Amino acid sequence: MNLLASFAPFFAFAILIHLDHVAAALWAGAAVAAALLLRDRLVRHRSFKILEVGTLVLFAGLAVYTRVTGQSWTIPAVRLVVDAGLLLIVLASLAIGQPFTLQYARETTPPEVWGTAPFRQVNRTITLVWAAAFAVLVLADAAMVSVPEIPRRIDILATVLALVGAYKFTVRATAQATQ
Repeated sequence: MNLLASFAPFFAFAILIHLDHVAAALWAGAAVAAALLLRDRLVRHRSFKILEVGTLVLFAGLAVYTRVTGQSWTIPAVRLVVDAGLLLIVLASLAIGQPFTLQYARETTPPEVWGTAPFRQVNRTITLVWAAAFAVLVLADAAMVSVPEIPRRIDILATVLALVGAYKFTVRATAQATQ
């Protein structure tokens, strides 16, 4: 699923952030996002996607900001900023009437379906579910920043449950839509 590959920058970030390499985690997220954009454009000849462009801007912007300002992030604080940025990308895609999942769904559906109301509604619903999952991440991160005594495993559990739930919903909704 190409949608999952688009989250690779966040996986790279998550791995390095938990090794306590904040700046490297931000640069890695930016590098993976850039690689995905180049791969899609140059190898697969696909157009740029809202999520992938937004991810590159998010990670590169935060990496440059951190370098220029010397910002010293805690893990919960940088996760909060990254997850809030991801949520904003998804909400912006909804606000402009182009739910970010549309671009991925078009890769596996015939063009005659793209303009139909059911196709657009399914993608809007799936994008809303992902937005809700990212909102859970933001809330969990904010709780970790505000109340550092909360065990980190609670934040990790909330993150995993939210993302797995959104993924499973996506798979189910996609399967039902194609029946």
